[in-house]
Amino acid sequence: MENMKLNNNLECPMLGLGTFMLSPEDAYTSTLEALKMGYSLIDTANALYERAVGRAI
Repeated sequence: MENMKLNNNLECPMLGLGTFMLSPEDAYTSTLEALKMGYSLIDTANALYERAVGRAI
């Protein structure tokens, strides 16, 4: 995965997974597959999916 350097000199992945509008099962499956592919940025802004994402991690 490619990273970008932020203004505070920390690096952030340029590609991430968003879970908005996914069912809990799809959030789980998508997160699991994204982690297998090397993703490290997972957006769990919607509290409904945090549990499914946490199970995948």
